[in-house]
Amino acid sequence: MMRVAVTGATGYVGRFIVNNLLSSGHHVIALGRKAPDLDIFDNNVEFRPFSLDDQALSSELFNGTDALVHAAFHHDAGKYRGGEGNDPDGFIKRNVDGTNALFETAKNAGVKRVIFLSSRAVYGNQEPGLTLKEDIPPKPDTLYGQVKLETENALAALSSDDFLPISLRATGIYGSPSKRYKHKWAELFEQYSNGAKIAPRIGTEVHGDDLAAAVNLLLHLDAIRLNIDNANKSAVFNVSDILLDRHELLKAYGNLIGKAHLPMPNKSDASAYNQMDCTRLRSLGWHPREKLDLSGLAHDID
Repeated sequence: MMRVAVTGATGYVGRFIVNNLLSSGHHVIALGRKAPDLDIFDNNVEFRPFSLDDQALSSELFNGTDALVHAAFHHDAGKYRGGEGNDPDGFIKRNVDGTNALFETAKNAGVKRVIFLSSRAVYGNQEPGLTLKEDIPPKPDTLYGQVKLETENALAALSSDDFLPISLRATGIYGSPSKRYKHKWAELFEQYSNGAKIAPRIGTEVHGDDLAAAVNLLLHLDAIRLNIDNANKSAVFNVSDILLDRHELLKAYGNLIGKAHLPMPNKSDASAYNQMDCTRLRSLGWHPREKLDLSGLAHDID
């Protein structure tokens, strides 16, 4: 059993991660502004107060902690790209300076491993059709992507023989982490059900449970198995699964609710899209579902 601290534990992605860790028998310490409701997770978690606004953290925050998973991110509600809203300085202060203070405190407290939830946004605009691999030079074209990349670099700079930093460049994450949290596409599905005209779109996606499985896997493997870059003793992994067109998504949803006759958006051109290569993570034993999974929608439809 490991004792794992998780920031953003009550957020959309954090709930997937925490429940996965709990189901594996680990002790989870939720770091956040307020204690989670007792019924939010599958089992009880320990709570310790934490905020990205606080850059003078005590090492006591990590007493008895083996690892840290940093999934918290301060942004305007419902937005990541563009999540800075009208306060880009505060966006940077919390998500870069606040996160760096968190990482440094964890290292000084003796935490051995940190997993940072980064984003495919660090790649930015690339050549059309180019497959995104971890060694491609990042070119973030949003403040969101810039912040994620800067944080990756700061974390890597802290690496040492007894402190292993790992960054996960995750694509879009979907699914329903609990009955108390709406599905990622709830609004889109409602628009479709009402017969609204929906614009075409294509993108890469990974189910939240599969992302959580990747986090759990990477908490346990040693540096040799992780094939750590000897130059900086850090690791970066792409986390993605399927290339999903809205046409196919809404077709599947229409069949699920018995409304497949409603208007569909046109299919997008998949040849120009930058898919993500996850060979590095798959080689370690990670196996995503490799198909769209809408099974968690039952409670949204009832």
